[in-house]
Amino acid sequence: MRKFVIAALGGTVAGAILTTQIAGPLIAQEAGKSGSVYEQLDLFGDIFERIRAQYVEEVEPKDLIEAAINGMLTSLDPHSSYLPPDDFDDMQVQTRGEFGGLGIEVTQEDGFVKVVSPMDDTPAAAAGIQSGDFITHVNGESLMGLLLDEAVEKMRGPVGSEIVLTIVREGLADPFDVSIIRDTIKLTAVRSRVVGDAIVLRVTTFNDQTYPNLEEGLNKSIAELGGIDNVSGIVLDLRNNPGGLLNQAIKVSDAFLEKGEIVSTRGRNPQDGERFNATGGDLAQGKPMVVLINGGSASASEIVAGALQDHRRAVVVGTKSFGKGSVQTLVPLRGDGAMRLTTARYYTPSGRSIQALGVSPDIVVKQPVRPELAEGETPPAAEDAPVRSEADLRGIISNDSMTEDEQKVYEEEQKQAEDAAKLRDEDYQLAYAVDILKGLFTLAPAARE
Repeated sequence: MRKFVIAALGGTVAGAILTTQIAGPLIAQEAGKSGSVYEQLDLFGDIFERIRAQYVEEVEPKDLIEAAINGMLTSLDPHSSYLPPDDFDDMQVQTRGEFGGLGIEVTQEDGFVKVVSPMDDTPAAAAGIQSGDFITHVNGESLMGLLLDEAVEKMRGPVGSEIVLTIVREGLADPFDVSIIRDTIKLTAVRSRVVGDAIVLRVTTFNDQTYPNLEEGLNKSIAELGGIDNVSGIVLDLRNNPGGLLNQAIKVSDAFLEKGEIVSTRGRNPQDGERFNATGGDLAQGKPMVVLINGGSASASEIVAGALQDHRRAVVVGTKSFGKGSVQTLVPLRGDGAMRLTTARYYTPSGRSIQALGVSPDIVVKQPVRPELAEGETPPAAEDAPVRSEADLRGIISNDSMTEDEQKVYEEEQKQAEDAAKLRDEDYQLAYAVDILKGLFTLAPAARE
């Protein structure tokens, strides 16, 4: 509030100085603007009263006013909106990491509801909802012409209840229905696992738990590998991460940067701009990093990917991200509701805005679409056939260049390579990221000495 008071006083002083020279025209211009605003407000009042008195059915004045406020905000951009008290409560719950629903992040595009990304381990993800899908109907009722918040409201319902979404997907000629059972969505913000000697950190959202989960998961995986010296690198998986809290994106970026800018924001007024810098300390201790992104990586995810890419701290792999480069501020209002207003754009350390452009990966890797096997169908026999090698032959000459311990190490390395090959069948992009880390680790032996 202090900022706004100072700005208003500054404007008053400047106006007083100017009036000594051009007071007449300036006052007339301001009076004209005020008159025009008051005329428009009078028009709004006339329409409001006419609807309230003559509309074919009785309507609640509160509903009319909320709809008018929401219409004003949604006309600005897809991310500004009015949040009634219940929706505001839901948003606050989501940032804490638990809420009820389907588990999808949606936006509006050309009047249609578009899926930004399904969240991991949610009913939507289990039902096969994909980033880029368009939702046209809910339980047979068209969403065409509805505001985004109205469409989202239709998708809400009691936990355990069924909802049928009609989906239009690129590459498929006809729409299809998907049945989903609503559930309580408990978000584990970060999941960690070890793949070979690499650590994979899967970040699903940016809520209050993201950085603590990441730090805990990373330390646990380092201990599992027997210490940081045994870690080849880290894959930060931000695919289908719709974003979330700006401060958590800054903390996650800072976790792997020693210094430098992470992100800057610029609003309408230059004095409102902010710059966020990294503090000393890299949780990964300089180990190579790969960041995975795709078209479902948005907002806070793009801040992290852009920061690590600009500082050359990580290789970004995957496909172009969503391209949401704006910051929304939640302003609590009278009546326990809130206004979600776009107040700034954010910029990566190099000064680029990704708004509507997205983060372009350093290495483009598309996830292959695996054809589903029909019931009872088996993969081609050639894929199942065991591959014979020298080791399978009878009476082979032994390898006398390795000790027994070295032989065990070699066999373990071979097993890790085979596991990585299996991973390509499950998740080609992740396997590619792990392979890159292995290559970087192999080419930089000095980092291990």
